[in-house]
Amino acid sequence: MQMPTPDSAILARKPQIVARLQKVLAPDAVISEEAETRAYECDALTAYRCPPLAVVLPASTEEVSAVLRICHEEDVPVVPRGSGTSLAGGALPTADCVILGVARLTEVLETDYDNRFIRVQTGRTNLSVTGAVEENGFFYAPDPSSQLACAIAGNIAMNSGGAHCLKYGVTTNNLLGVTMVMMDGTVTEIGGAHLDAAGYDLLGLICGSEGQLGVVTEATLRILHKPEGARPVLMGFDSNEVAGECVSDIIKAGVLPVAIEFMDRPCIEACEAFAKAGYPMCEALLIVEVEGSDAEIDEQLGLILQIARRHNPVELREAKDADEAGRIWLGRKSAFGAMGQINDYMCLDGTIPVSSLPHVLGRIRDLSDQYGLKVANVFHAGDGNMHPLILFDANKEGDLELCEALGADILRLCVEVGGCLTGEHGVGIEKRDLMVDQYDPADLECQMAVKDVFDPQWLLNPAKVFPLDASESRRSLALAAE
Repeated sequence: MQMPTPDSAILARKPQIVARLQKVLAPDAVISEEAETRAYECDALTAYRCPPLAVVLPASTEEVSAVLRICHEEDVPVVPRGSGTSLAGGALPTADCVILGVARLTEVLETDYDNRFIRVQTGRTNLSVTGAVEENGFFYAPDPSSQLACAIAGNIAMNSGGAHCLKYGVTTNNLLGVTMVMMDGTVTEIGGAHLDAAGYDLLGLICGSEGQLGVVTEATLRILHKPEGARPVLMGFDSNEVAGECVSDIIKAGVLPVAIEFMDRPCIEACEAFAKAGYPMCEALLIVEVEGSDAEIDEQLGLILQIARRHNPVELREAKDADEAGRIWLGRKSAFGAMGQINDYMCLDGTIPVSSLPHVLGRIRDLSDQYGLKVANVFHAGDGNMHPLILFDANKEGDLELCEALGADILRLCVEVGGCLTGEHGVGIEKRDLMVDQYDPADLECQMAVKDVFDPQWLLNPAKVFPLDASESRRSLALAAE
């Protein structure tokens, strides 16, 4: 994966830049020694690494503003970073950039149960938002698999989802307002503690913009009453295609489970060895969960089980109590860690129409055979958000490149059937060169024109989202205009 050539003039001014940053931040909030910056040289897409020029850890919106103002004046690129859990290289630094980490922005600023919102600093982890309100019977709905570690800042940047997004939506459906700092240090408020705002939907533009338009320091989030109860059912099938057909039939029946999760045999075997959740050794598993009162749950599960039986399942297991429900979810929640114990892998996140699941799963198997690399599938089947895990050997010459080529073909397949390149991980560096497979030149030009407005010098999160030649050209034009 090609990265931009670092600006030698910026590298030469490193002492001056670091000195200016040290004047506006606490002594331990500026990291500039190379050995220490290596902790930030990559995110969860670990195949690519590059130590940054420096790292800053501001503790307030005002400090973020001061940092960005300095970097703007010095023409230094800035890479915003949440918790570093991005699987698309969304927080990968360049050698001449400053990493702006939000790890110290963790405060709960306001909680309003009557109007069902919470306002937090965006370094707070996803799961800890629910932790702040659950004693009062509320929760925050988006639940990425990395929710124990991932930050709200990154969730907003990538418009993250999770297992329960089928019913509750992804981050954009649960985000009411933000405080955002522009690249020149200007602080702006977008949206707020209300259902909608007049004028253009700028909040919808910011959510999913991958740190390209500004740095979000505070977020107002929708919180929901906890449901009366929830119950999952485990379904085992003889093939991926049959499991995919079952998912499609459940959705067509008009039932809205809170989650429909899919795992294939390689993933089942890894998760069972890792978590010992008691999964059957079959070709494909579905975890379907519904919620509500006992009567509602019984009615919904009755219909879902009726649909499942038409597909000749090898196992149907309905949770009888909280312990059994926890065990059903245990393996799924452990999937990425379980696979990481046995192999290097690259995790994709293309989306497809649910009706295309059987076809796409079959084509992924064919592509896996063609490239000679195993693919494990675990994903949010209810909304068609695929997560193929391509297994490869990082120490074997050529394996990473082969893995990338297979991944590109799988993502092109998603676009081909009417889906898109990313459901929740974002484009980052992983998919930037595939943007031309989904968008024509005019579409990309419109998207880049939006970035021109918010970040005219193209300093925020360089080398991401757009094909590298296009973004480098935009940056060069901005420099020439100064």
